Amino acid sequence: MASPAEILAVSKDLSDEGLKELLETKDEALAEELRSLARAKADEVFGREVYLRGLIEWTNNCRNDCYYCGIRKSNNRIARYTLTRETILKCCADIYKAGVRTVVLQGGEYPLGAELLTTVVADIRAAWPSMAITVSMGELPFHTYERYRRSGADRYLLRHETADPEHFAKLHPAPKSIESRIRCLGELRSLGFQVGMGMMVGTPEQGTEQLIKDIRLMQAFRPEMIGIGPFIPHKDTPFGDRPAGSAETTLRLYSIMRLMLPDALIPSTTAIAALMPGGRIAGIEAGCNVIMPNFTPSVQRSAYTLYEGKTQTEPAAALDAIKQELAAHGYFTGKNRGDHNKHVNNV
Repeated sequence: MASPAEILAVSKDLSDEGLKELLETKDEALAEELRSLARAKADEVFGREVYLRGLIEWTNNCRNDCYYCGIRKSNNRIARYTLTRETILKCCADIYKAGVRTVVLQGGEYPLGAELLTTVVADIRAAWPSMAITVSMGELPFHTYERYRRSGADRYLLRHETADPEHFAKLHPAPKSIESRIRCLGELRSLGFQVGMGMMVGTPEQGTEQLIKDIRLMQAFRPEMIGIGPFIPHKDTPFGDRPAGSAETTLRLYSIMRLMLPDALIPSTTAIAALMPGGRIAGIEAGCNVIMPNFTPSVQRSAYTLYEGKTQTEPAAALDAIKQELAAHGYFTGKNRGDHNKHVNNV
């Protein structure tokens, strides 16, 4: 059994057997020790501050057919949309007015929209020079990543989803591959982006062995941002009848990654909030330090359904609720960009 001393060593040399014990243990005292140590580490590095990112789901068009995703190209039951430049900038203005200093432009893998987004990134950078700009659009050519960077984007989120090649093929139709995903992550880093990666927990045919491979991949790559959330099925996908992933395992992974990569920016994801009551604050208390309120216009927000049960709260109400919940547990939200420590002096 992994001891508290072994947990403290997780950032150095915890064995695969130790990781397996932490992920699978039924010992509630050990699980609580893991959570407590992770929260203490987050407090040591970041204090009680939680960073906010304003999410804009700017398009639900996607060329991919991932078996788990509600906006997969084969799903003809959703209304496709792409926000106009003017709408995106209006959302950015709302984000800035709310005191949030990071915008996240998330969309399906949609090469036809790449040029529009490059222009929008440049517009955001010109209008709000102090705003951090994050893009999340999947695997794109190097020259497109380069244009985003030159236009003013600071960060890029590209979840690897699973480090196991065989498991990757069970989630994504060919020609998608984990090798291609890792190549893109390397390209993004070479361009100076703060890079995010991560995975879903509890996807079909995933076991502890696959999760340990994910941990080791992130340990080796050392991403600035880590996005982990439980798998939640969507009825209009091939995995629509599969059970959801484990919130408890997701929380343990938050804690493990906080101890392994203390400086990482780790969101308490909307998926865990959708899966369990109090999930958002549970993620923070497990070591997370980021929350992403959704500023997508309400009409389009309802059509960006990666999974079932996604919250549809209006931005102002959601932001107030987040701040109140955090304050009730001794946390606060600042008004800075929340960059990774090694990038703070480069912005």
